[in-house]
Amino acid sequence: MNPMNIEAKEYPIAKVFSNDFVFEIPEFQRQYAWTTEQAGELLDDILLFMGNGDQAVEDLNPYFLGIIVLIKEDDPEAEVVDGQQRLATLTILLAVLRELSSSSSPKFADGITGYLYEAANPVVNNLPRYRLKLGKQSEEFFRKYIQDEGGLNSLAQQPVRSGSRKNIRDNAEYFLKELRPRSEEQRQKLVKFIIDRCYLVVISTRDVESAYRIFAVLNDRGLNLSHTDILKARIIGEIPEAKRGDYTEKWEDEEAKLGHDLFQSLFSHIRMIKRKTKARNLLTEFRDNIRPQENPQEFIDNTLQPMADAFSDISYAAYESATCADKINETLKWLNRVDNVSWVPPALSYVAKYRAESGSPEIILRFLRDLERLASGLMILRRNTNRCIERYGHLLTAIEEGADLYQETSPLQLTAEERKEIVEALNGDIYNVLQIRTQVLLRLDSAFSGGGVEHDHPIITIEHVLPQNPPAKSEWLDWFPDEEQRDNLTHKIGNLAPLPRSVNARARNFDFQRKKREYFQRENAANFTLTNQVLAQEKWTPEVVEQRQTDLVNKLKKVWRL
Repeated sequence: MNPMNIEAKEYPIAKVFSNDFVFEIPEFQRQYAWTTEQAGELLDDILLFMGNGDQAVEDLNPYFLGIIVLIKEDDPEAEVVDGQQRLATLTILLAVLRELSSSSSPKFADGITGYLYEAANPVVNNLPRYRLKLGKQSEEFFRKYIQDEGGLNSLAQQPVRSGSRKNIRDNAEYFLKELRPRSEEQRQKLVKFIIDRCYLVVISTRDVESAYRIFAVLNDRGLNLSHTDILKARIIGEIPEAKRGDYTEKWEDEEAKLGHDLFQSLFSHIRMIKRKTKARNLLTEFRDNIRPQENPQEFIDNTLQPMADAFSDISYAAYESATCADKINETLKWLNRVDNVSWVPPALSYVAKYRAESGSPEIILRFLRDLERLASGLMILRRNTNRCIERYGHLLTAIEEGADLYQETSPLQLTAEERKEIVEALNGDIYNVLQIRTQVLLRLDSAFSGGGVEHDHPIITIEHVLPQNPPAKSEWLDWFPDEEQRDNLTHKIGNLAPLPRSVNARARNFDFQRKKREYFQRENAANFTLTNQVLAQEKWTPEVVEQRQTDLVNKLKKVWRL
């Protein structure tokens, strides 16, 4: 690769969203996929770094937003190889800030527009030139409702159910909800901070092969020196030489027991337990705040080893005791199915603290069951990483202080408002929330079966009983003649059932009795209690689905004390 073909420069957003660049998403790229979880985390990070002080924007430290990789020659047109999600989300954020300023500060709002598109100029170009063009499926939608003025006013009414357009709409509505309560002064400061003090590193090359080679290198984990290797050298190096061999062996035993990846994760969790805030730089925080190098033997004996033992129990659901072990490990299996690891530090802190105490199995079981309730609830509510970290940070403090974790006001307990929101989410279109639908249905299946049932299918899918697109002149349309009612019920829990992947493609649109034979009774499908409930029905009507919806949500309300 000729190094002259590659250029890497750090630019403020003011430069990125200027006439120097016209970003286009190639057709082969995936669609816009960030949900409110990732968009919320980006906004939280920017706000956190900007701070609440009175400093002028120009005096604030710059904030690095990451790297984008482009195929670009000398003209402004650039194909985005890596960075679409970030560029699109920043565009949505600026559009929302423009909308919120449009009535109170119209000239300021007009200034924001310049970062979304270059205004039409009949001398040079008759049409506006948009800074970012998404893929064909979303380009017109993105331009009309995000980049053009006034589009956000009608965005909420657009009938989108899933995919890129839904993510665009949901993220815009999320930003509106989060930023509307702030003062105009605060919002203007945020705009200026994004434009002038937020930076992207732009790596550009003239050919596709080079661009994708760069992308692969940036995303390749490789075999570089890990942070645990660096910490090991710093910590073991401070131990007197006579004992260094013994402690090196202890360190390496724990790494071998957990494996390389989990051992790396363990240090991130220890950092969270000690600091109770989002990580900025793990190595720096260990050196400056946790300071294991000051008493390295004590750190290895009293922190690393007990934490590694507890982390092994948690990660492999392999807790051992004469009582409660099965129930503890079943709860750990459900926790390990949660789609994030923010819950791990509180579990690790609590298990490490109590596993050697008298009566510890019962104590640990009660805590883990409530932690699973909290983690599942936050997952269903799609709380972003920053909010989860804040909540679990409070929980870690409560554990450390020996607070009563079972009072209503404890950070371990769901609030009344959270319980209400979870029930609302469970009564929504669960099927469209990919991150939670399988977990929710399998949790239900376990609850109806009495627990203890394990499904070892490599892939489990969640399938509709009433098809998403019932054929014309089918009994489905006789049973569900009202299109609005049919659309309302299709993606609800009451119309869903888990199936092994092996039967996923068969007979989706058959009439009910044939569908049961061809689809729900084949191979291992009926091993699921929820699927057997479907098989027990003679007809599948709106009344059946509505009653089943009520029954299933009531079951989850009981399981999670909602």
